[in-house]
Amino acid sequence: MKRLPAVIALLLAAAGAGALAWAAYAPIKAASHDALFEIPKGTWERRMAGQKAEILPDTITLVLGVNDVLLLRNSDNVPQVFGPVLIMPGQDFHLPFEQAGEHPFACTAHASGQMTVVVKPTPLPGWQRLQWRLQSLLSKAPWRD
Repeated sequence: MKRLPAVIALLLAAAGAGALAWAAYAPIKAASHDALFEIPKGTWERRMAGQKAEILPDTITLVLGVNDVLLLRNSDNVPQVFGPVLIMPGQDFHLPFEQAGEHPFACTAHASGQMTVVVKPTPLPGWQRLQWRLQSLLSKAPWRD
């Protein structure tokens, strides 16, 4: 009976080590490779009225193999420009990325007129993938809101 707590502790440690090994080496699966960012209706009107309309982040971070397609949805009443592309009202624009790096774009949905897309490489199996999974989990934690 005295061994029972030690056996339980050993089993819990083994289960924890197994979970960490899975998180470090299991393939990353994403439901979709699209990272959706929407320009809401009335954005242009609010900006023209002098209101602050921070609707898209200045920097969007994507990860190759996980969410490596930028999906911009223009729900506004006016066309928006992103890089060399004119996105009409109600239109979606898909921009896939195949290389890691920083990509600056002109963007009329920003007061500054600029937006940067940072594409990170696919986390390698092992420590990198474990760190990436932990960061992703912590970024979704309810106390971070």
